[in-house]
Amino acid sequence: MKKLKINYLLIGIVTLLLAAALWPSVPWFSKPENRIAAIQERGVLRVSTINSPLTYTRINDQTLGLDYELAQHFADYLGVKLKITVRQNISQLFDDLDHGRADLLAAGLVYNNARSNNYQAGPTYYSVSQQLVWRVGGIRPRSLADVSEDELTVAPGHVVIDDLRRLKAEKYPSLGWRVDEKLGTTSLLEQVRDKKIAYTIADSVAVNLFQRVHPEIAVALDVTDEQPVTWFSQQGEDQTLQAALLDFYSVINEDGILARLEEKYLGHGEDFDYVDTRSFLRAVDSVLPELQPLFEKYAEKIDWRLLAAISYQESHWDAQATSPTGVRGLMMLTKNTALSLGLTDRTDAEQSISGGARYLQDMMAKVPETVPEEERIWFALAAYNLGYAHMLDARTLTAKTKGNPDSWTDVKQRLPLLSQKPWYSKLTYGYARGHEAYAYVENIRKYHISLVGYLLEKEREAAKAEQLAQSYPVVSPAEITPPPASVLPFAAFFADGAYERSRSADPNILLQARPQ
Repeated sequence: MKKLKINYLLIGIVTLLLAAALWPSVPWFSKPENRIAAIQERGVLRVSTINSPLTYTRINDQTLGLDYELAQHFADYLGVKLKITVRQNISQLFDDLDHGRADLLAAGLVYNNARSNNYQAGPTYYSVSQQLVWRVGGIRPRSLADVSEDELTVAPGHVVIDDLRRLKAEKYPSLGWRVDEKLGTTSLLEQVRDKKIAYTIADSVAVNLFQRVHPEIAVALDVTDEQPVTWFSQQGEDQTLQAALLDFYSVINEDGILARLEEKYLGHGEDFDYVDTRSFLRAVDSVLPELQPLFEKYAEKIDWRLLAAISYQESHWDAQATSPTGVRGLMMLTKNTALSLGLTDRTDAEQSISGGARYLQDMMAKVPETVPEEERIWFALAAYNLGYAHMLDARTLTAKTKGNPDSWTDVKQRLPLLSQKPWYSKLTYGYARGHEAYAYVENIRKYHISLVGYLLEKEREAAKAEQLAQSYPVVSPAEITPPPASVLPFAAFFADGAYERSRSADPNILLQARPQ
């Protein structure tokens, strides 16, 4: 009997091995793919995204973006390399999924029923609303009933198209729009800025970031309520990728990585001041060029543009600035601080910038080592503004109210409490203008975002101009063949300077001037 049992066991094992070998070839039953195993065997996580300040961008040879950093963390979690593919618009992203060119789409994509019916959605990591934008100086629509097809242009595959169809059917029969099959949302925002189209629709975070560089873009109205943002993958029987994503988000939520990334990319605040932003960008053009070499010289461990943003918040780049409390100069240093730093003239631009940078470095060195490296600057700035001791009080209060004293997100929410007696009376160093410190740090972050984006755009424009100049080299007058008499009226248009006066106003003027 014992021998018989062994034979049956061997037969069973052989049968199972044969079934496993033949399983993929059985026509009436297909083995579901293990996506995580396939990714790990390949050694590469393929992610498609869109180029934007929030999702993925390259600045000074450094790759940044909320979706990029999250994708990099997920690739590390899986133990594979990350391969990013940048597409122009949303339709191209989903085309990558449809044709198996991407494992995931990580591009700030909104969840809705249409997408969830065709693709697998991952966890939500923030929310946005869709907003109709216009250019200041144009005609602001008060309602979607005022919007026609000739005025509103949206990107292909944009989630708002389904909402527009529903709103047209239910409430606004005259509503119209067109889809530009080539341009993405950022390009369409640029078209509104350049007055090439009247309106477009973008999510609230993208609009807010764009306004930091182009304050002339304004929100006319919200088209949708808040919508969850998520990643997408292919649908299928295999759920290993979805399970891995859920576990990954659980891990980064517990260890604070998700909160730090959201603070880094989304914590700049939603309020937007048109006048202040315009004034700042004018100062970038008129005042910053003279000061920039000094900021670059003394910034050391921080981005020089951040040091410049701090100085603008302090003095609006006025070397002679003085406050009622006696602080002076570009970095608004107190007399005692200046003396401790060996400065002899607080109104001297170089002394002030060098002293302010050193003082900030001292504050950063004092920040407890438990604070994550990328958030130490915000704690140091709070200390720079209200004093190191009061910053410690804010951390203590955060811990007492069951927050994380090493998280800037948690600490900044408690800063305003330092000016309220029920709270400051229980702290070591007492009253402080915590609400001012909160606004101080937030303003610096906004100026920094504006400055980085503005200078990057100027660099790109300069590169395009140089490329164009190389494509069309300057020709001397002696090399120009006189035009035939039949086109003299058109040539005269250039000769009298009309072209130079008009080309900035209307690029189509040449078509109007051409002889019929």
